[in-house]
Amino acid sequence: MQTKVLMVCLGNICRSPLAEGILKSKTSSQHVFVDSAGTAGYHIGNNPDKRSIAVAKKYGIDISGQRCRKFNFNDFAQFDIIYAMDLSNYYDILALSNEKGHIDKVKLLLEEGSSSVREVPDPYYGGTDGFEKVFKLINQACEMIAKKINTNQTS
Repeated sequence: MQTKVLMVCLGNICRSPLAEGILKSKTSSQHVFVDSAGTAGYHIGNNPDKRSIAVAKKYGIDISGQRCRKFNFNDFAQFDIIYAMDLSNYYDILALSNEKGHIDKVKLLLEEGSSSVREVPDPYYGGTDGFEKVFKLINQACEMIAKKINTNQTS
């Protein structure tokens, strides 16, 4: 059975495209489907931010073909796990449904890592060093997620 994972940030151009690409690189597409979305519709149809594309490429991950989309109510039914990059987006997602089954699917991404940081900071208004920091935080969390999913697939 395929596990369906959705990564969500604000605009779907910086953090969630990185999270999508990183998790895809750590799992088999046969067992895991990964997508990303934004809670705001600012960039629908656009590619990820060029700085996200560059940092992913530095680590051998190509996210240049991704296109931004907005999170919608149907995503609750389509995905098994929905990871928010920060508390603001976490609460924006939860505000779209009051069904317990939906709410239980939503988690903060960094709750899966061993980082003391709870939220993935938005690197959009900063320099390339912020994208590097964000990549490392997301990578660590995705490593833990991949281990969990891969363990569940073999048991």
